[in-house]
Amino acid sequence: MSDLYLQAIEQARVYDVAIETPLQLAPKLSGRLHNEILLKREDMQPVFSFKLRGAYNKIAQLTEAERLRGVICASAGNHAQGVALSSHKLGIEATIVMPRTTPEIKIKAVQHLGGQVVLFGDSYSDASAHAYELCEQSNKVFIHPYDDPQVIAGQGTIAEEILRQLPTSNLDAVFVPIGGGGLIAGMAVYLKKHSPNTKIIGVEPVDSAAMFDSIQANERITLKQVGIFADGVAVKQVGEHTFDLVRRFVDEILLVDTDEICAAIKDIYEDNRSIVEPAGALGVAGLKKYVLKNKIRGQALAAINSGANMNFDRMRHVAERTEMGEGRESLFAVTIPERPGSFLDFCRIIGDRNITEFNYRMSSRSEAHVFVGISITESNESKAIYQALELAQLPTLDLQDNELSKLHIRHMVGGHCGLAEDEVIYRFEFPERPGALLEFLSRAAGRWNISLFHYRNHAAAFGRVVAGIEVPPEERPEFEAYLDALGYPYVDETENSAYVLFLKR
Repeated sequence: MSDLYLQAIEQARVYDVAIETPLQLAPKLSGRLHNEILLKREDMQPVFSFKLRGAYNKIAQLTEAERLRGVICASAGNHAQGVALSSHKLGIEATIVMPRTTPEIKIKAVQHLGGQVVLFGDSYSDASAHAYELCEQSNKVFIHPYDDPQVIAGQGTIAEEILRQLPTSNLDAVFVPIGGGGLIAGMAVYLKKHSPNTKIIGVEPVDSAAMFDSIQANERITLKQVGIFADGVAVKQVGEHTFDLVRRFVDEILLVDTDEICAAIKDIYEDNRSIVEPAGALGVAGLKKYVLKNKIRGQALAAINSGANMNFDRMRHVAERTEMGEGRESLFAVTIPERPGSFLDFCRIIGDRNITEFNYRMSSRSEAHVFVGISITESNESKAIYQALELAQLPTLDLQDNELSKLHIRHMVGGHCGLAEDEVIYRFEFPERPGALLEFLSRAAGRWNISLFHYRNHAAAFGRVVAGIEVPPEERPEFEAYLDALGYPYVDETENSAYVLFLKR
């Protein structure tokens, strides 16, 4: 079967719309990591993503009868633009089903390319199901974003270009973002044939690890929910074709978190002044993790910058998380005595380090709580600060891996509330569209009183909320059932150390 894919890649039609993107040296990253780091600039494609390669190859291979029927797809962004541009180039009618949460800039981009946009549902899953229904009704040809041999072959042309563009004859490893698996499947087939010594390493977010989990289970699994930050790879289930190819040809899959992705976005910007989307930075994030974990030096390593469709408003969130992703910022919660001079003593322990964030709140007449962010230059410095605070008999919590603190607590430190009774606290995600917040509050409020609420917009398809609700212990099972019926993904944070320290009564 791999020979058929190789032939399809070699015969793929992509350059009517796609360009051969450069393979660029990243000099700053190379110097820091002591390896030759090369970036494959798929963010420079006409639609700022590799997706048009597979879309065009599939559509260009349609028979005349199929072209007359028109095409349809479901997508919230990059695949939508690839299908719209490809169809416009070939004079084919295209219907693009997009979630109602899709940013207006992406909707207009698809319309500008000639696609007929249909808005449906709050997620890709909703839009995809509706697209299949419309496909059956209209007899249009469905263009799958990743699980189609011609789409996979189109993406595989990237590997062909890389081997042709290498400044040396050797490529030790290539790092490829994974969503549904079309990109890495096509590249892996080609590289294993023509550069068998090159390691093919996939990269997924820890909260959208559909391929990693499937490989571990030795069967395709379906995630109950996916992370919303790297929305370009937020797939609940990988494809049948892609799963089979990844299982056979990919050497390893790495998982990276939001902080590591944000740090990679900054690395890419500092080397070539381009801003990639979170999914587009996965390759670099994985590459950095691989080098540090395995102490790699002196190798030629390539990462795929897969896309640059970044919402400008999201840059605020990226900037907040970048320093933690690079290991340049530590977060602590510290309890200090409520007496004259204790605040000064605390600052003396911190010394001349740069404080990035500081929140102070008196808790009682005997103690106060401090939420502090501190710039560090190396990873072991965080441990040294923690030990110094503990040595001074100041109870300290390291919040570096506390997602509740990073997303919410740091913006709402305000002390205890003596009025709230039987308070439980949950993090929610709800669709980021007009009226969604009101709808959430209307559906969540009623029988149980909301005692705490914090929402912050991160320019993503889904909004993030932390809410405190007064629920008597005997009503907890009924309340959990109510949350399940709401349909919003949620996490119980009632025992989270940061919540207990700063917000719990």
